[in-house]
Amino acid sequence: MNPNRVIAITGASAGIGRATAVRVARDGASVVICARREAALRAVADEITAAGGQALPIVADVTREADMTAMVAQAVERFGRLDVMMCNAGFGVAGAIDDITPDQMRQLMDVNYLGTFFAARAAMPVFRTQGHGHVIMVSSIVGKRGVPFMGAYSATKFAQVGLAECLRAEVLGSDIHVTVVYPVSTETEFFDVMSKQTGMAVTRAYGPRQDVTIVADAIARALEHPVPEVYPYPRSKALAVLNAIAPGLCDRIVKRFGRKPVRSPV
Repeated sequence: MNPNRVIAITGASAGIGRATAVRVARDGASVVICARREAALRAVADEITAAGGQALPIVADVTREADMTAMVAQAVERFGRLDVMMCNAGFGVAGAIDDITPDQMRQLMDVNYLGTFFAARAAMPVFRTQGHGHVIMVSSIVGKRGVPFMGAYSATKFAQVGLAECLRAEVLGSDIHVTVVYPVSTETEFFDVMSKQTGMAVTRAYGPRQDVTIVADAIARALEHPVPEVYPYPRSKALAVLNAIAPGLCDRIVKRFGRKPVRSPV
């Protein structure tokens, strides 16, 4: 990896964001990390420094446009450029469509979709001025094919994908790249947060799981060799293909993968 690369990551205090920040730091990158939890953010900054990178921790909320604009401005002021914006902040809520409250849906859209939009939008003027840049959007395999009881979350992930596909076509032919990452179930605090946000314990989905370092490594490879889509669990791409050619059959297959809430308070 280019040791001078400057990478901004939202939702960097835990999970995929944290793992990716430390991973790229090992290659010498300067990492601008954003999250709401200051103590956790500073712990990640220490990990980045220990791994050989430079860290700029910024306490910010992705749902606030001004926060994302300020984050990009601080990155450019500190490092003189911004090469990558990784839109990673997000959370999930489980439940049937008629169980999800309007407030839960709005919060999901605010964080998962608008948070992605605000971060990418803030970075694009810098990328256009520089003549290069890379937007990474961390979606989910349910952004390609929805599963039972994850409709609200899946909708926000589909929205991310639509945004990415349009932006990718807009910048085609330039040195600005757009990549969507489609992890399967990943061992992070996501599951515990989802149970808390849902207000009930959520059953663990049947199906493949992956370690967060696998996702971080896949993202690092995409930074070196930009591609439109990344499937850290390669076989999951078959689900997207099957859904395109035989959605009815895919309905029957994914029925087992749902994360159903159970009536025991968290």
